[in-house]
Amino acid sequence: MEDASAAAIIDARGTVTGWSEGARRLTGYPADEAVGRSVRELLAEDVPPEAVSARSGTVMVRHHDGYLIGLRVRACAVTGPDAAPHGFVITAEPPGSAETSLAGKAFQQASMSMSVFDTDQRYLRLNDAACHVMGVPEETLLGRHFPETVEEAEHSQGFNWHLRHVVETGRPLRYESYTGAPALNREHAWVTEMWPVRDHSGELLGTALAAFDSTEQYWARQRLALLNEAAAAIGTTLDVVRTAEELIGVVVPRFADFASVDLFDWVLGAEESPTVPTDEIVLRRVAHGSVTEGTPEAAVHLGEVDAYPAFSPIARAMREGRAIVSQAGEPSFMRWVAERNTRSPQGSPYRQGAHSMMAVPLRARGTTLGVAVAVRIRKPDDYAADDAVFAEELASRAAVCVDNARRFARERTTALALQHSLLPRGLPGQAAVQVAHRYLPSGSAAGIGGDWFDVIPLSGSRVALVVGDVVGHGIPSTATMGRLVTAVRTLADVDLPPDELLTHLDDLVTHLASDEDGDEVAELGATCLYAVYDPVTRRLNLAAAGHPAPALVLPDGSARLIPMSAGPPLGVGGLPFEATELQLPEGSVVALYTDGLIEDRDRDVDHATDELCRALTVPADSLDALCDTVLKAVLPEEPGDDVALLLARTRALGADQVATWDVMPDPAQVAATRQAATEQLTAWGLDETAFVTELVVSELVTNAIRYGAAPIQLRLIRDQTLICEVSDGSSTSPHLRRAHQDDEGGRGLLLVAQLTQRWGSRQTTRGKTIWCEQPLTPLF
Repeated sequence: MEDASAAAIIDARGTVTGWSEGARRLTGYPADEAVGRSVRELLAEDVPPEAVSARSGTVMVRHHDGYLIGLRVRACAVTGPDAAPHGFVITAEPPGSAETSLAGKAFQQASMSMSVFDTDQRYLRLNDAACHVMGVPEETLLGRHFPETVEEAEHSQGFNWHLRHVVETGRPLRYESYTGAPALNREHAWVTEMWPVRDHSGELLGTALAAFDSTEQYWARQRLALLNEAAAAIGTTLDVVRTAEELIGVVVPRFADFASVDLFDWVLGAEESPTVPTDEIVLRRVAHGSVTEGTPEAAVHLGEVDAYPAFSPIARAMREGRAIVSQAGEPSFMRWVAERNTRSPQGSPYRQGAHSMMAVPLRARGTTLGVAVAVRIRKPDDYAADDAVFAEELASRAAVCVDNARRFARERTTALALQHSLLPRGLPGQAAVQVAHRYLPSGSAAGIGGDWFDVIPLSGSRVALVVGDVVGHGIPSTATMGRLVTAVRTLADVDLPPDELLTHLDDLVTHLASDEDGDEVAELGATCLYAVYDPVTRRLNLAAAGHPAPALVLPDGSARLIPMSAGPPLGVGGLPFEATELQLPEGSVVALYTDGLIEDRDRDVDHATDELCRALTVPADSLDALCDTVLKAVLPEEPGDDVALLLARTRALGADQVATWDVMPDPAQVAATRQAATEQLTAWGLDETAFVTELVVSELVTNAIRYGAAPIQLRLIRDQTLICEVSDGSSTSPHLRRAHQDDEGGRGLLLVAQLTQRWGSRQTTRGKTIWCEQPLTPLF
């Protein structure tokens, strides 16, 4: 075996006097061309002859063919008999020769990439790891400038800049990058330490570097950052589809080139969750995204239903409850890709580069909601075990957000259905006011509130207008609202004045709040506005419990708020409510509303109230059109609370529709009063009601004279029904009872109740009024 080492002899003047065969093989110069030449002609660096003795380690030699090679050399001085230096014996080892020193072996075998450069960024030394990264042996790189060994790219320019910076400043630096390498098929993350190399005198000889491949750590940080980003980006709304879209936005393009989310149909509705089928699984596509515009990879359109066979990774992931990773070349992957390609509307996108996919079940609170699929097409890395762990964590967070949105939608649907069942579907017919209404449920994450309105016909052609609000959201507020609606209707049937009705309602709310099984209304809070309009007197009597005052639009077009005391909210207890009464011209519009119409965090209430008054004066073809105008002008784009709006245009009953007689407290007056009533019915063209009316008038007037007190008054009102009212000064209310066979009386009210459509009594400021109604068509 030939000796691979090379040797040369140099005299004191720097002239080559001896040249070995190994030197010829190493440099390409035969002995006859090397001997007699100055050593400076063979070196790549312009080094004075006297400096040769200081050279040890690695020097750059120019090969006979013109390129540079780095040689590890040793110089040994040669002296004569007089001890004077006669020259040097130089030995050199070719690049890649075996290291003999422990330090050299440690450098050569280091697991990280290590290189040494001169001050001009030329390679002087590389270890095995560096050669692997560069993809060429060491002798190919030695002596060459770094920019010559790599492609012209931004990352290579940055690397070269840092090398020069170490030479210029003489200080070490740390350099992190995410780039490719000549011999690697994908980009890697690198942490590179660069430092200056000096001799014993401190003179800078070159630079050295050690590059650590931190790709795994880099991707671990990226995955953690993506999880943190997902925590803020997913679940910003309580909408199932929007939440799925947010998941796609996080995954594409940083983790996948294509991703999709498919859910069970019941997740999008209000049904309870079924079990996951063991064979074919049917899902609905709710979101997908791609790095390619138009998402050509999607074989299923948004909103469409697709069936996933049992062998598919999607079905397996949902059955096994874990992420399923498939790679190109695996039978299950290829079978799945072939099935997708036959259905793809854009050709065969999966076959055109898809090499790795992952299916992750969306599970929350022990229930499987659907599946998320991620596919890599452009990204060179296949999905690995760490990616599966990350995807499961991301999917679990997204699934909780989807389930929260599903539960919110179900509760919202339930609350909305309950609220609609409690609100009046069709307002009752009455002649006192013309009404129009709007109810807009809240679209915020807080859920449906407890706003309500009602129109309640009262005796004497009067009507009660009600709006209320239970502070809070969700089914508890709606249920509480239902209780209050029922209570108001019950109290209205007793025909109490507005302030007294609110007092009784306040007592009820206080009782509910103190009940162990109650809805804690006191903590939620509730408000109510109750108004009674009388079309005969054209007076509006109203009182409020912590509720905004209604707006009034007069026939001349002017609009203002009705001045009144708001009173305490319901449930406070112990504080009085103050009633307000005012006369209204016919054709006035009263606007009752809940605070959601004018109150918002970013709005000034006074400004919103002014906008409401201006909107109410805008000409409109109908009250319904005026409702829409008001909502469009006053309501914010995204109201944060429910809104109830009730508009009522007043009507009036003229003198030709009302007849009144004062009755003296004398039994002899009964016949005269009955005769006057009969004549009035004839004048109104209601002779067919005369028989029943005579009996009713006789009984009620007789009872008032016998059991009541002066003053006594009879009033007939011709409205949609014929109303007969008898008032007296006694506050004692009569009671319906069944008389025994031997009783001489007690059958009057029973007779009235049998002959009329409905009857009742109400307290007045001067006593009571007994009333009854009969239809304007004969009962028999």
